[in-house]
Amino acid sequence: MPTNGEIDMIRPMFGYRPKPKKFDLPMRYYDPEKEEREKNRRKRRIKFQTHNRVQPKQFTRVIMYAVLLSFVVYIISLLG
Repeated sequence: MPTNGEIDMIRPMFGYRPKPKKFDLPMRYYDPEKEEREKNRRKRRIKFQTHNRVQPKQFTRVIMYAVLLSFVVYIISLLG
């Protein structure tokens, strides 16, 4: 039967096994009212940013495409 000293000598032969790292997360507190305020603030900000504002250049480009498309349709109707 191996003695305690012999067991200590056998252990290093199997290699070093590192222990897994511990998960340490600081405590955070949930405030439902604050969460709701933040959610509403984000919604208002998104609505403000995505408000459809047509710039004059975009409007002119759309009109030009519409005129070009109607001209192409007119030419095709004359040929067909």
